[in-house]
Formats: sequence, C-alpha cells, structure tokens
Amino acid sequence: MMQIYHNSRCGKSRNCLALLENSKKEFEVINYLTNPPSFEELSSILQKLNKKPIELVRQKEKIWIEIFRDKKMNSEEIIQAMVDNPILIERPIVVMRNRRL
Repeated sequence: MMQIYHNSRCGKSRNCLALLENSKKEFEVINYLTNPPSFEELSSILQKLNKKPIELVRQKEKIWIEIFRDKKMNSEEIIQAMVDNPILIERPIVVMRNRRL
C-alpha cells in the first residue's frame, strides 16, 4: 500500500494528495506534523529515496535557519532534527512498498 507523508497546509502536498485520490489506488495518509516518523522510519524513507538527510530538509524554514543552519551536523543529527521538528521535512513524500514515487 502507498503512503503519503502529508502536510495539509502545503500546496504541493495537497496537489499530490489530489492526484492519489484521483488514481483510485489505495493509500494511507500520514500527517507527519501530528504523527512524525520515528528516527528509524525516517532513516528507512531516506534509504528508499536514496537521499542524504540534508536533501530532505526544508532549509528555508525559520527553525532551520535559526537553530541548525550554521551547525556542523552528521547524518544522524540531521535526521534527529527532522524527527524533533517535523516541519523541516520536505514534502510531500509518497512511498510504495520499498520505493518512493
């Protein structure tokens, strides 16, 4: 089953959700702001995406700029920052089994 990590306040995420709804395929909506992924889940998503953690960070978010931008962080610390502050996760993310869409 597909999963969409969704933020209803994001236009791109709403558009992606509409596409999935129109596809008539079964999917699960995960509102990651109220139900953030765990460290392990986010690590798995990054692996499926074949992305480095920094590539999934919304680097223009105020919290990133104010707290994290000038810090030297390793991959685990970046993932933890996204887990602790899910607004930093770039969206939308659609995962189908072991691959991203």
